[in-house]
Amino acid sequence: MFEKILVPTDFSKYSQKVLECISEIPGAKEIVLLNVVGPSDPLARVWDPGARALESKEKLEKQSRFLSGLGLAPKVRSEVVMEGSISRIIQRVADEEKVSLVVMGARGKSMVEGLFLGNVAKDLLRFGTTDLLIMRYKMLEGDLQKYCSHIMNKVLITTDFSEPAEKAIKFIKGMEGIGEISLVNVVSSGESAEDIDTSLTEAANVLKYYAEEFEAAGLKVKVHALSGNPADEIIKLAIKEDVSLIAMSSHGKGWLKQLMVGSTTYEVAKRADRPVLVVRTNETE
Repeated sequence: MFEKILVPTDFSKYSQKVLECISEIPGAKEIVLLNVVGPSDPLARVWDPGARALESKEKLEKQSRFLSGLGLAPKVRSEVVMEGSISRIIQRVADEEKVSLVVMGARGKSMVEGLFLGNVAKDLLRFGTTDLLIMRYKMLEGDLQKYCSHIMNKVLITTDFSEPAEKAIKFIKGMEGIGEISLVNVVSSGESAEDIDTSLTEAANVLKYYAEEFEAAGLKVKVHALSGNPADEIIKLAIKEDVSLIAMSSHGKGWLKQLMVGSTTYEVAKRADRPVLVVRTNETE
């Protein structure tokens, strides 16, 4: 499914944890390791790109040997950026290498306490065109712990019943190694309590239809028709069910080409405390 994967790295301990997760991804074979080289101090008037690039390649080779030890086939790329968006360089390399997935940590060297996304991950989430897996880590006794052990063990799939969401469900259904599945739809509006109840009943019936397809493939499925703020309810359900992965379409009803700030996918990816897989559906209006 994801045979060729791009992993942007800044050599932080968070990036190293991403590498430790790669072998958990179904179908992973080829890994493209990318480091974007820029000034260590963005305000510096003078910097030595040659020295920084050499340092980058040495560190990339070290991480490459680590991936080889996992039985993967790594390739390294070091890109020097004088100005412009790092996320655009990541997407350019993803296109050039024809990868099927970009995997990155939610934070890098500039990580602060909290769950919110770093700028590079945020920009790639909003403007990227390749499927994106955002990894999260949890703190335990002052150390980072992997949140990716058996990443496909328990997958929460969200849907708003739009065409992009339906395509994402079909895509995820074809992935290997899935254990249990939770399907969720959140009713976010209604003119009255009766309207909301009616919408919840309709949502539950559609979810059961989807569930039957998964069950026919031998998978254990739960359905959840909820009401409230979609991002809030999805995040709460992920915690309650202790899922290993949240999977979402990049766009839904009334979608635009850009993944908008405030959209459900954007908010869940930004705030969730566990890995989030964003499936691009490559729709056109």
